[in-house]
Amino acid sequence: MTKFIVSFHVIMASIFGLYTWYPQATTTSTVIPICHSVAFNDSPFTEEGMKQFALDPAFQALHQAPLPLVYVAMGEEITFKTHDGKDASGYMVKAKKKTDKWLFVYQEWWGLNDYIRRQSDTFYTDLGENINVLALDLYDGKSTNNPQEAGKLMMGTNDERLVNIVKGGMDYAGPKAQIANVGWCFGGGWSLRSGLLGGKNTIGTVMYYGMPVEDVAQLKNLSSDVLGLFATEERISKEVIEKFDANMRKAGKNLTYKIFPGVHGFANPSNPKFDEAGAKEAYGMALTYLKKKFKV
Repeated sequence: MTKFIVSFHVIMASIFGLYTWYPQATTTSTVIPICHSVAFNDSPFTEEGMKQFALDPAFQALHQAPLPLVYVAMGEEITFKTHDGKDASGYMVKAKKKTDKWLFVYQEWWGLNDYIRRQSDTFYTDLGENINVLALDLYDGKSTNNPQEAGKLMMGTNDERLVNIVKGGMDYAGPKAQIANVGWCFGGGWSLRSGLLGGKNTIGTVMYYGMPVEDVAQLKNLSSDVLGLFATEERISKEVIEKFDANMRKAGKNLTYKIFPGVHGFANPSNPKFDEAGAKEAYGMALTYLKKKFKV
C-alpha cells in the first residue's frame, strides 16, 4: 500500500538544496531487470509530456527569467555520436577513478545552462567525486533565459532525436555502465524516459516535477524504482501523480514520492521566487536516494 505524504513547507518556486532524508512514501514490488537493447530501440515515445504546455502563456508565466549567474564549471564540454549519425553534446565531470557509475542529468526547459552545470558539479562533489556526471544537452547547443523562447525550444524538440541523444550518452558511458538519472521540469520527464531506455543499466531515477509516462506496458520496462519530487500545481497535479503511482503499481514497480507546496519549478535557484527550504529538503531526498543506488 502507498502512503501519500504532502509536505507543508513554505511557498512557491524552484531546483536544489542539501541535507538528509528519511523515506516517507513507498510502493513495494518485485523489480524485473531487462536487456539494455529491449526498450524503445526502434521508435520514440508517443507521449507529448511537457510539450503540451510549452506554448501556454499561463505555464510560461510560472517560469520567470533566470537570475544572472557567473559560474566557473568544474567539468568540460564533450561531444559524442548518436544513432542517427549526428553528434550530440553534454557537460561532463569525470570521476577521479575509473568507474562504471554514471549520473545522467537532464536540463530544465531553459536548456543546458550554467545552473545545470553548477548542479551537476554539486551532485559530483556530494556523491564523493568517484561517479561520472554527464548533463546531456537536449537542445543541441541552444539555451535561453526567455520563457516564451524556452517554450518554443521545448515545443520544437523531436522525440526521435531526443531518444538518440539519450542512447548516444548511454553508448558513451559504455555497456557496463550503472546509470542513475535526475532531471527537472522538461528534464524530469526525460529522466524517467532515460530510466526506461537504460534497461538493465538503470539503477535509479529521480524526477523533479516532470510529466510521468502513463503507459503501463512501458513502465514495466523499468529495472529500478523511481523517486518523484512534485509540486502542488494544476498540470502535473495530485491526480496526475496518483495515477502515475497507480500505474507504477500495475507495472509491478516502486514509486516513492512527495508533493511539496508551491508552483511548478519549486526547486530552481535561478527562479527569483526560489524556495530554499523546500529545495533543501528535496535535494536531501535526491542525494540520499542516489547515494544508496551508487552505494556511497
